[in-house]
Amino acid sequence: MPENSNNKRITTPYARPAYRWYVLALLTLVYTFNFIDRQILVILQEQIRVELDLMDWQLGLLSGFAFAVFYSVLGLPIAHISERFGRKRVVAIAIAFWSVMTALSGAARSYAHLLVLRIGVGVGEAGGSPPSHSMISDIFPRRRRAFALSIFSMGVYFGYLLAYSLGGWVAEDLGWRTAFVVVGLPGVVIAVIVAATIKEPPRGLADHGYSLEAATAALEGQGAAPGFYETIRFLWAKRSFRHIAFAASLHSLVGFGVGNFVPSFIIRAHDMPIGEVGWRLALIFGIGGAFGVAFSGWLTDRLSSRGQQWYLWVPAIALTLTLPLALITFYAEDPATMFIAYAPYSILGAMWLGPSLAITHSLVGLRQRAVASATLFFLINLIGLGLGPLAVGLLSDLMRPAFGDAGGLRNAIIGVALVGKAWCIFHFLLAARLLKNDLDT
Repeated sequence: MPENSNNKRITTPYARPAYRWYVLALLTLVYTFNFIDRQILVILQEQIRVELDLMDWQLGLLSGFAFAVFYSVLGLPIAHISERFGRKRVVAIAIAFWSVMTALSGAARSYAHLLVLRIGVGVGEAGGSPPSHSMISDIFPRRRRAFALSIFSMGVYFGYLLAYSLGGWVAEDLGWRTAFVVVGLPGVVIAVIVAATIKEPPRGLADHGYSLEAATAALEGQGAAPGFYETIRFLWAKRSFRHIAFAASLHSLVGFGVGNFVPSFIIRAHDMPIGEVGWRLALIFGIGGAFGVAFSGWLTDRLSSRGQQWYLWVPAIALTLTLPLALITFYAEDPATMFIAYAPYSILGAMWLGPSLAITHSLVGLRQRAVASATLFFLINLIGLGLGPLAVGLLSDLMRPAFGDAGGLRNAIIGVALVGKAWCIFHFLLAARLLKNDLDT
């Protein structure tokens, strides 16, 4: 039986570092499939648009708003349920459900049918991230939390990598319907592994030196778990969190709005085959984005000894550097220049999520972390994923008569990117100014 530094006997496997990293790796794999199943539609949407004769606004609705409304709204009550009835169980059920919905999307025969199935994917994915965030914060101490959450957030970019590369390859050879089935079914196997091998961690375990007795005593000292609305009111009373939420939502609007149309833009502007688009974006956005999010977690944890504001200053600085890169990327006349500029754009654009999650968890109590994550993700996804692709799609359709198919989409992407990022940076800086007072209260 493992022991902690105080020689107190404990019964949790989380005392072993290897098990903590195993759980983090498995939850990161779950998050990877969350984004594979979410983003597979993006690389396939040009084939779907042609076969089903769709407009860009319909693609934006399909990949954004219809998914985001259910994902965002249901994330809050599901997070509350997970805090009371077991986060591991919720994650296992969630990935099984969204994986089946993804696989069934390959059988869609109409736009309405595909829309309903994408809503089903959103319903399932609502139960994935907040419970995972909560477990990770329980098994890693505060000084390592941004790094751990950033490792988890790498699942976003691993998901992009596999969705774009595997999805593009399968779609080019076998069509978009088969691609949905290929990426959907493995999630059911992962759900079984989660249910069988992850042990529900005690609340605040890492904060008490992995002593089960100390963690249990601290939790009992807090009394009953805070109510759902009590947690939301407590969090929203923190002025710094409001600005963090607005900043994250605006950047998500740019990220999803621009990112969901990048494959379509490259195909239209540079006449590149879908398979080649897929592997190039997989390398740039998948590997580059994963590096950016992991590096930001490591960097902000190191800099936080000088002040917690660095959790917000680092994203603000990184996003400022993406502004000129956006112009170079989308005004480039040849694909080589575009991809060279898009690589640092993607790396720097990923350096916000891990630090934002870590500082949000620092603002709340042990039993409020899943709901805190769900609240942040409610705004991120409702505003960002819900409105971003739809806004770019609508602007593209409006500008198509004057600028053409590729030109209209280019101007829509650049306009959303510049305005959204500048506004986002403003809120990160305001949040940094207010943070110290909110951490002390």
